[in-house]
Amino acid sequence: MRTVLTGRPRRLVGAAALLLGLSLSSTAVLAYADLLPQNLDFDLDLGLFAEADPSGLPHVAQKIALGGPLSIVAFGSSSTEGVGASTPAAAYPARLEAGLRRALPHLGSRITVANRGIGGEAVDEMLARLDRDVIAPHPDLVIWQTGSNDALRGISLDHFREATEAALERIREAGIDVVLMEPQWCPALDATPGADRFRDAVRALGSDLGVAVIRRSDLMRDWIGQGRLTRTELFASDGLHMADGGYALLAEAAQDAVLDGAEAAPVALAEAGTD
Repeated sequence: MRTVLTGRPRRLVGAAALLLGLSLSSTAVLAYADLLPQNLDFDLDLGLFAEADPSGLPHVAQKIALGGPLSIVAFGSSSTEGVGASTPAAAYPARLEAGLRRALPHLGSRITVANRGIGGEAVDEMLARLDRDVIAPHPDLVIWQTGSNDALRGISLDHFREATEAALERIREAGIDVVLMEPQWCPALDATPGADRFRDAVRALGSDLGVAVIRRSDLMRDWIGQGRLTRTELFASDGLHMADGGYALLAEAAQDAVLDGAEAAPVALAEAGTD
């Protein structure tokens, strides 16, 4: 399971060229490398093939290699919808789209992040719209933020885990990459007995299924501890949702998850023997 953190250098180590290298000659790969954005750290070290990461994002990597379009669905509840943000453009999905377009200029406007967050939903409500909002549009990637409302509403932990696992399997069977986002750290959840068990359940699902997890709870504590944000900048006045500063850093963490997953994917594909 990949622990997604902000603040480290962002890189995509030859993901596009390595992916093409599964089917093209080395000469063709090197020629394609000239087309990659100059800010990417290109490295054709084939020793990387010995370090496959099962949480890689092969469909994202393929779209980056081929020039898009790259389609992402941000799926979840209020933290995805952007409750607490000053405008829809300040929510993390909109910021993620803008950040990825800057990081991958050869794709530019061919990157889209659809906001499919609905405040207040727990796992059953989200699963009721899984087909409509995730499976039917068939994005390359879904970033699924979940677990907060389940804790607040007293949903059975076993039910949450079983339902989430079944949904993850359906998403992957549909040929869609997945990244999970755990519940936030906030005063309201701190005051809810057992809330940390839902955070741990999301992490365990990521580990068991080889799905990357954005460890939002740890990230938020780090942002405060490192002085990147004050509590007023991080939290909305309700003590549950993020404010604009928090959403900005969350978008950075999500962007890291996308780029890191794409970087890891060609390695995983090579070991699996797929194209």
